[in-house]
Amino acid sequence: MGSNFFNFLLIAGAIQGFIFNSVTLLSKKKVDKVIIFLNLTVFFLSLNNLQAWLIAKEFRFDIFFLRQFLVPWYMFIMPMFYMFLIHYLKIQDKVKGFLTFAIVLFVIELISRTILIMNTTEAEVSLIKSYTSIEEIVNAGFSIFLFYKCLEIVFKKGKLLDFIVSYDDIKWLKLFLILGGFVLSFWILAIVLNNFFDDFRVYYPLRLATSILLYWIGYQGFFRYTLVHDRILLRGKLAELKPETAQKPVQQTENGLSEKHQQEFESIANYIIAEQRFLDAKLGLDQLSDELEISAGHLSKLINTYSEYNFSDYINSLRVSQAKALLKDDDFDNYTIVAIGLECGFNSRSTFYTAFKKFTDLTPSEYRKAN
Repeated sequence: MGSNFFNFLLIAGAIQGFIFNSVTLLSKKKVDKVIIFLNLTVFFLSLNNLQAWLIAKEFRFDIFFLRQFLVPWYMFIMPMFYMFLIHYLKIQDKVKGFLTFAIVLFVIELISRTILIMNTTEAEVSLIKSYTSIEEIVNAGFSIFLFYKCLEIVFKKGKLLDFIVSYDDIKWLKLFLILGGFVLSFWILAIVLNNFFDDFRVYYPLRLATSILLYWIGYQGFFRYTLVHDRILLRGKLAELKPETAQKPVQQTENGLSEKHQQEFESIANYIIAEQRFLDAKLGLDQLSDELEISAGHLSKLINTYSEYNFSDYINSLRVSQAKALLKDDDFDNYTIVAIGLECGFNSRSTFYTAFKKFTDLTPSEYRKAN
């Protein structure tokens, strides 16, 4: 019963992986190296699961050579993820790639297995099993090495990540690597147990954990990369469209304060808009007061009086105005709503939707459809 359950998960995971490849490669978004390496990571996992399922179901070829010719698809999973990682982080020119070595190792393993099988009889099949164990130990060592390189990049080489962290906090990648460490531990344990007990079922927990983790990173990676890709393009567009899309606040009539104060507010508003300070998700009252060299209390009072908003709502009103301009512009139809919200200065999807609804009585999706 337990074996049947795991076998079902293997084939279901393989099918899901192939569907993921089809959906992402056929999407309207540009398919570049990041998406290709992400798809290859999932693809080789799916091939490995499919092969494992065939073995578990005792599918047998009549020809001895084909029956013993197991392809180590799993060997490519970590190299492809490593290539995805360095391209996603935009550091492929700053760190060493290991794809060529992985391909050479894979070819050597295929040739070695071919030669061994051609010189082995049915009675000597134990030699092939011994070779398979050695092959797996070598591939595990290579994968652990690449996993360490990934850890080193994400957790130790912060300066290499300056570009990407302005678009993504990469916490999801850190979580993946932490969980990946546990999965690698399962793999080492499975190798040891299989060598002692010669039971393929010791790999079932590993296959399940690996599948869940890598299919998750597939969908998460595709979503995150799409978001980052859109944000990079949007940031350039926003700089170009600054005079047209930035909307000035409605000026208020004098409200008992001096004309000097109203002019001072107009100067502050012009600065915030002209320099697009409202697009900075980290902008705060104290930071802005330091930039303008006036007290935070005085700045807050000016904004409260002449914009009829508190500081937070005033800045969010400018962000929403910018988002509205982009959402109703046909040139921005291919950009995701979340990317637009983040590039307009909101720090999350939820804060964007909440603020947009507050100022327009519509969600961003509803506003885009209506315009």
